[in-house]
Order: sequence, then C-alpha cells, then structure tokens
Amino acid sequence: MQNPNLKNLQSDPTNSDRSAPPENDRARLDAAIARSCDHHFATQYPEGYWVEELESNVTITAEYIFLLHFLGLDQPERKERIKNYLLAQQRDHGGWTLYYGGPPDIGTTVEAYVALKMCGLPLDAPEMAKARQCIFSLGGVRKARVFTKIFLAMLGQIDWKWTPATPVEAVLLPTWFYFNIYEMSSWSRGTVVPLSVVCSLKPVWPLPTEQSVPEIFTGADRDMGVKNHNPGLNWSSMFMLADRVLKLLGKSSWKPFRKIAMRRAEKWILKHQEPEGDFSGIQPAMFNSVLALNLMGYPMDHPAIVKGMEGIDRFFIRQGDQEWMQACVSPLWDTAISCNALMDAGVPGDDPRIVKAVEWMMKKQVTRPGDWKIKNPHTPPGGWSFEFYNEAYPDTDDTAEILMSIHRTAFSNTEWKEKEFQRALTWLMSMQSSNGGWGAFDQDNDHELFNEIPFADHGAMLDPPTVDVTGRILWMLGRIGHDPKDPRIEHALTFIRDSQEREGCWFGRWGVNYIYGTWLVLMGLSSIGEDMQSPMVRKAVDWLNSRQNADGGWGETCHSYSDYEYAGKGDSTKSQTAWALMALVEAGEVDSEAVRRGVEYLIATQLGNGSWYEDEFTGTGFPEHFYIRYHMYRQFFPLMALARYRHVLDHGTVPPRTAPDAG
Repeated sequence: MQNPNLKNLQSDPTNSDRSAPPENDRARLDAAIARSCDHHFATQYPEGYWVEELESNVTITAEYIFLLHFLGLDQPERKERIKNYLLAQQRDHGGWTLYYGGPPDIGTTVEAYVALKMCGLPLDAPEMAKARQCIFSLGGVRKARVFTKIFLAMLGQIDWKWTPATPVEAVLLPTWFYFNIYEMSSWSRGTVVPLSVVCSLKPVWPLPTEQSVPEIFTGADRDMGVKNHNPGLNWSSMFMLADRVLKLLGKSSWKPFRKIAMRRAEKWILKHQEPEGDFSGIQPAMFNSVLALNLMGYPMDHPAIVKGMEGIDRFFIRQGDQEWMQACVSPLWDTAISCNALMDAGVPGDDPRIVKAVEWMMKKQVTRPGDWKIKNPHTPPGGWSFEFYNEAYPDTDDTAEILMSIHRTAFSNTEWKEKEFQRALTWLMSMQSSNGGWGAFDQDNDHELFNEIPFADHGAMLDPPTVDVTGRILWMLGRIGHDPKDPRIEHALTFIRDSQEREGCWFGRWGVNYIYGTWLVLMGLSSIGEDMQSPMVRKAVDWLNSRQNADGGWGETCHSYSDYEYAGKGDSTKSQTAWALMALVEAGEVDSEAVRRGVEYLIATQLGNGSWYEDEFTGTGFPEHFYIRYHMYRQFFPLMALARYRHVLDHGTVPPRTAPDAG
C-alpha cells in the first residue's frame, strides 16, 4: 500500500543511477516488511492501541511482597506465583541482575532473597544457599543501595540509623530555594514526597522469626552507613555532615514544622493521584504513596487506598505458574511508534486501524496542569504521558512521537486534529530548556548538587536536557515542516553540537546507549535540513561503521554506561541494529556495505510469524542502576528501519518535509 505522504515527492535526479538490489533480495525485503505489518495488526488491541511488557529487574516484584507485609495483607496464591518467578530469574552465579547477561547486583539479590524467604522458601534450599554466597561475594548487605536499606529497616532487619535522613519538612521549602522538591526529577518527586513521610515516621513491621534474614549479614555489616568516597572539603563531605545533623535533629522531640509538613505532604500525595488510582505511573511512587497514606491513618477501605491498590494490580502480568510486576506501562509510547513504523511501511494514513489508534491517543492528551507548571506557568496544558493514566506528568519524548503520527494520519474531523495538534505543539515548544535542549518532563531540571546528597546513590535525581529527546523533537519538527530558521531550532542544534563525544557519537539517556543517542541525533539533523555531509555527521557515520558486528548487526551492552570503552559494543540486537541502520540511511549511506549487511541481518533473523526476538535490555530507566526491556522495541524498530531503507531505494530520498505552512 502506498503512503499518501509520499505522493508529493519530487523526483530525485540521481535516482535513475541508483543501484537496485537483486530481485530476490528486494522480494525478501518486501516480504519481511509485509509480515511485520501483519504481525503488528494482529497484536493491536480492540481499542486501537498497542502495548507489550515493560520488563525490568526483580526488585519491582520483590518489593510487592514487602508492601503486602507492611499493609497486613496476605495473598498466598499470588505469593506462590511470585516465588516461582523470582526463582526462575535467579542466575547460575546465585544472584539476580539488573539486565540480561549482566553481573549480579547486590541490592537486587538482597531484595530477591528476602522476598523468597517471606514467600516460604526455606533457609536450606539450594537456591537460598547460592544466593547467600553471591551476597557475600559482592561485599555484603552494606554494599546495597539506599532503597534496599530502607526496606530492610522497615522489615526490622537493620536499624533506621543506617538510612539517610529524608525529613518530610523538605516539602515546605519554597520554590526559590535551591533544594526544593520541584528541582528534583518528576520520578524522584513522586517517590520522595511520600517516602519522606515514611522515613520521618520510621515504622517497623518486624518479620516473624522464620522469615527473618540474619544469615545474610556478616561482621562487616555492623557499619552500613552511606560512605563518603571523596573525603576532603567538597560538596559530598558537606552533605554527609548535613545528614548527620539532620539525624540528630530527628531524634529531638521538638519538631515545630512536622505537623504542617505532614499535612502538606498528605495534600500533595492526594492531589497527585490520578482518578483511576495511579501515582506518577511508576511502581516506587505508587507503593510509597499507598504506604504513606496508610501510615497517616487512611484505612485500607479508603477510596484513595482502594484505587491505589487497583492501580498496582494493573501492572501485574501472569503467565502459567509465575506472576510479576512491571515498573511502568507504555501504551502511548508503543502505540505512537507502531503507527509511525506502519506508515513508514506504506500503510496509508487513512487506514481505519491507524486512524483508530491515533484517535485513541488524541483522546488521551493531557488536559490539566501538572508539576511542569511550576517553571512554565503561562502555557496551557498539553502533550501526552507514557502510561494509561498519568496526567500530572506528560513527557516531551512521547509528545513528539505522537505529534508525528497525528500529522501523518487522515481524519474526517480536521478541525479536531488541528486543535489537538497545536495544543500539544505549543506545550512541547514551551518546555525547551535554557541550554537549547529538552528534558523528558521538566525544564532546566539540572541542579547537579542533588545527585551529591546521601539519598541519591542511584544518581538519578535530575531530568536534565538530553540529546536523544532533543533529536526526536527536531525529527518531529522537520517532519511537520517547522521553519528551520526558528531561533529555538538553532539553539537546539548548538546544544547537540556541543554534546558530541570526541569519537563522533552521542550519549543516549533513555535507550542503550551511544547507538541510541547517535541515531536520534542524526534523524533530527536530517529531518530539520542539516547538511548530512558535514564533518560532525561524517564523524558519527564513521563511528557507527566501526561498531558493526561480524554478523552484520549492531549491539551495545548496558555496561557502556559505566565504562565508555564499551560504547557501541555488544552482541547484536534487533532494536539497536535498526537504530544504527536508520541513522546510516538518514546520513546518505543507503548503498553502503554496512547498510546492506545490516538489512540482511534483520531479514535473516525475522521469525516466521513476522516478529523478531531479543533477550537484551535496550531501554534505560536510570543509567547504571535501572534498565528496561521493551518487548515492542524488537518489533516496531526493525520494521521502521527496513521500511525507511526501502523508501530511499524507491525514491532516492528520505521521507520529505512538509511545507512550513502545513500541519
């Protein structure tokens, strides 16, 4: 089927000189694209959307066992299925990892061990013995992350003194103060506000003797405080001192602002609950909010608690005798990229299945103000969130992808399309940060000292502008024909130029890693009309070519976040191969041997039903600490790559810009 957006293509004078692929290769390419399109439509939900599992590490599910204990709930059948899941995820080394093929992680392993014992697995089970040995080999419980230690304190396994001070009074700090809650990232804010209630009250729900875990502690665990690895006169030392002072003050019975802070936190939590029950659309915020409300006296049958637990239940997946929880769900993200991949493949913009999907997304546009209003008070609400229910936190990445799909879709109600499109575009453009880039949820969320506080050992307290999000927004702006001379675009381009790594790649904040960042930057540069023969682009192309694997694919391990030597290196994956292919095609490399081999890799690895498979985690939550395996990445990105490659073969150019006065 012909994409109507291609009918206005001007003929490329070099097109007649292009080398066409052999007839059998072209037939295989067409067949692979057709099979993938069929697979996509076969998995579309009746309401119009797409969504598949968002897989992460086992702490998300283990912590549900802790929550049941804190709330006095018992779900024996679900606990049995969770136990089976945790055991199935244990690796040969005895521990649990942050991502497929990764090393054992101490916090993840400790939490899985405790949850298994709470689910009834006996101390002398072989799996438990292996897990204990893994914990000892990783340095013991004292090496676990702050969140793990907070859970252990609530379970009565360690003293609260080993956790950083997290006073609820922080919610009272004014917005002009450097360390107010609105200078945290949105995900930190949604988690920390309710968690500060919990940490201020320091509740303990002791485990019964048969579930306690004294066996995982060694003599070295007598001191489990957060260590300062950078002694001397510096911010880290100052924050460690401040933590000690706050803990001393916390022991005093005189807390003049405690009651007002508790009331402020309670109102904040309730205000940030979605009508459907969700809090911030992520597991940590949902768990901590329900727990904080319960600690403040809300009974389990209170509507806020009931709806909160219903929201948590929606994140569960059950297969056979196993059950586990997702950290988040991604229907708007999955649907938008699926639509754009299908339209790249030639599915018309007026196809009823595409129209239904895009109309579903349009009805989900945010209509009420969120936390972004603190720094952007004069812009009306707009944009889209990632999840089914999360109006408080629309994000720029989803909004850009959805705007591309709306722009390409034909509607009978053009007035509605134009109104919703412009509302979202206005919001998105208003969210640009002062350095020219876009963050995911907030503007200028870059107070770096937040990541120095003892609580922030995960290093993800901020949401600064990133080149991958900025590249996607430029891609969208070029796609809709936005004026490339707009000063805001030049500002964004300066941000991108200044962020290129010495070797030619760009960092990927939300996907693994430099392949992801480089792909989105090159898509954005090409779309907005930049010279793809410039030294900056050629350097990126050379870097991508240097990272191609012998099998023709590309891959990058999550380890590249902690060791730059692994940038662009790893076993080939379908999603990362697709990103590299799209970047090279966009840079004019369609006839290169690297592109030919990459296309062959994707065609050869496609399964008979039109799908692809990969085990690797290629999505990023928090670099070095939390990774995601989006189960649809292996589906829509290969389709998009093959389709865009075919488009250039047929037309000699990438999909065109729209005239600036359109859309």
